[in-house]
Amino acid sequence: MATSRLRKVAYSTAVLGAGALAASWLTTELTQPQRVSAAELSGKKLRAKRTLPPRDEQIKSLQTEDEFDVLIIGGGATGAGCALDSVTRGLKTALVEMDDFASGTSSRSTKLIHGGVRYLQKAIFNLDIDQYRMVKEALHERTNMLESAPHLTHPLPIMLPVYTWWQIPYYWVGIKMYDLVAGSKSVKSSYYLSKKDALELFPMLRGDKLCGAIVYYDGQQDDARMCLAIALTATRHGATVANHVKVQKLIHGIGADGKKEVQGASLRDELTGKEWDVKAKCVINATGPFTDSIRKMDNQNVKEICCPSSGVHIVLPGYYSPDQMGLLDPDTSDGRVIFFLPWQRQTIAGTTDRLCDVTHNPIPTEDEIEFILNEVKHYLNPDVEVRRGDVLSAWSGIRPLVSDPNKEDTQSLARNHIVHVSDTKMITIAGGKWTTYRAMAEHTIDAAIKACNLKPTKPECQTDGLLIEGAHGWTPTMYIRLVQDFGLECEVAQHLAMSYGDRAFAVAKLASLTGKRFPIIGKRIHPEFPYIDAEIRYGVREYACSAVDMIARRLRLAFLNNQAAQEALPTVIDIMAEELKWSEKEKKVQYEKAVQFLAEQMGQQVNRASREKMSINLSKDEMQLYIKRFQMIDKDHKGYVSINDIRRSMKSFGEEVSGEELHEILKEIDTNMNGQVELDEYLQMMSAIKSGAVAYSRFARMAEMQEAAVEKEGLMKKVSVERSGGGV
Repeated sequence: MATSRLRKVAYSTAVLGAGALAASWLTTELTQPQRVSAAELSGKKLRAKRTLPPRDEQIKSLQTEDEFDVLIIGGGATGAGCALDSVTRGLKTALVEMDDFASGTSSRSTKLIHGGVRYLQKAIFNLDIDQYRMVKEALHERTNMLESAPHLTHPLPIMLPVYTWWQIPYYWVGIKMYDLVAGSKSVKSSYYLSKKDALELFPMLRGDKLCGAIVYYDGQQDDARMCLAIALTATRHGATVANHVKVQKLIHGIGADGKKEVQGASLRDELTGKEWDVKAKCVINATGPFTDSIRKMDNQNVKEICCPSSGVHIVLPGYYSPDQMGLLDPDTSDGRVIFFLPWQRQTIAGTTDRLCDVTHNPIPTEDEIEFILNEVKHYLNPDVEVRRGDVLSAWSGIRPLVSDPNKEDTQSLARNHIVHVSDTKMITIAGGKWTTYRAMAEHTIDAAIKACNLKPTKPECQTDGLLIEGAHGWTPTMYIRLVQDFGLECEVAQHLAMSYGDRAFAVAKLASLTGKRFPIIGKRIHPEFPYIDAEIRYGVREYACSAVDMIARRLRLAFLNNQAAQEALPTVIDIMAEELKWSEKEKKVQYEKAVQFLAEQMGQQVNRASREKMSINLSKDEMQLYIKRFQMIDKDHKGYVSINDIRRSMKSFGEEVSGEELHEILKEIDTNMNGQVELDEYLQMMSAIKSGAVAYSRFARMAEMQEAAVEKEGLMKKVSVERSGGGV
């Protein structure tokens, strides 16, 4: 044991020495002048004057323009970044996305803006300059994102708890090197916490054997809205961007050099079914996990380079973590890193890393959810019971790891992004991560200009320091003006300011009157969340075309709580129907598609399945109690509970609920999906609540209140009026 400890101490000392040596190696890099001057940054704060054209106009532009300089396929972070970089250099730019902006991996991230602490560790110990440069670039881009979109991003302290004393200097040196590499771009300086201070800041943390903690800073964002804001900024600057437009095939022709080259694409509007061709001097493939499908449109015989990996995240209630402190587990049971982060007043935990097939509809699995929950349990104190039923939402994103086609050895996966120019001059950008989207776009457009002989009016990249949609007039206290000028609830005003920036005023102008003294405007679409009716109307102006576009990416409700999203769906669809002139038939179609999305891609189906596979584990007394409650609701002794029984029960203790709410209460327990609740379904639910597989149930609460109402009524009958006052 003593020998083992001495080895660990020696290892820590070696780390300290390595850090000192590496510091001098890194110093020259840190003192490099920044590429963007203050004057340039000032110029980039000017707002583009163009109003957002409706989607119909964007489609018309795609159909009527003779030729674009650049056509970008893919509306995720990288594609949107390429569109913004291209158009701000003065190139005629178009972007098409088969689904919705950020509908793939770009809305399913860990929400972190980070440099990559683990990559820095490899850079130092292996003296790997490529790894170091990758971290350096990511740290620069982290700062750029925090400054260019301050309404959608913020610094986040992340705690790294240490349970072995010799690891304290090891982690401390590593994190300090992270600060050092960031240099002037550091968010805030990292620091050490004693056990007492760590538990004070993160009271949910397991305290036994805790030696202390290291806290470092990275950034956090609303990823889907960030991607959308980048695309909208590109549009403001003159780009033509359109979601729900699919590339059917690439168009080839003969270039000026007499060689075959890509000269455009055949497109299809997924909403109307219309098809047409668009010409472009350069086509950029920025489709993430679908990189190879576009490359094969160019050349059927090309080798696949994408190695898709599934990353699952779960959302837990906000009380699982402090409001402003995340947690990092660097050493899980199988070697993967788990983050545990506050986000939008809830808690995100993830992610997993598993090889998977490329699909448009990735689905989280029960074993991945259980893995995350088990890892979370290791770090939280026993007072916090980590329950399966507390999983409010779960999603899977496909990370597109790639092998570099520019190199002969295609076996090793690229740690950074790759830009590849095919023989037909199609540009492919693949790999990388959310944080470096802007740098990836810069490298891509640089390659496109060179390969396709494009003539931009501004040859240099213009996006470093460029403010994006909503950032120009935003301030941390802007929400107060929204409260004072419009009469919005404070929580709603804060949400609008953080989601839309200075565009929040345009959103507020669309809000309807509440009919109350306060708030004056802003009807919530769900009582538990600050989303209001005006956001749905504004979301249509932001190119939301379906109910899924709205609940998943304009609002983040589907990602935060899939059950709440389903409860809000009727209101969302009614307002969208007004804006988009949907028929009753279309409204029904939209509802069914959204319900399917929530069930399959947001974890609702796997949540239900986890409950149903449990055996009933109730004591004899508990069984008798629940059977008694069930029979009180089933007054007609039918053997099941119907919608009318639920309505009658709710009325008995003074609760008036709408027909939609009644159906929601029924659906959460009706596992047979036959429109009625049988006794075994009720007992299954109560067993699931007992075990923690289900957090709560409105039906269960109703049954409890029904019992109390019946007992109260019985007591009133037993006590006569004459004796009710007591005495003799």
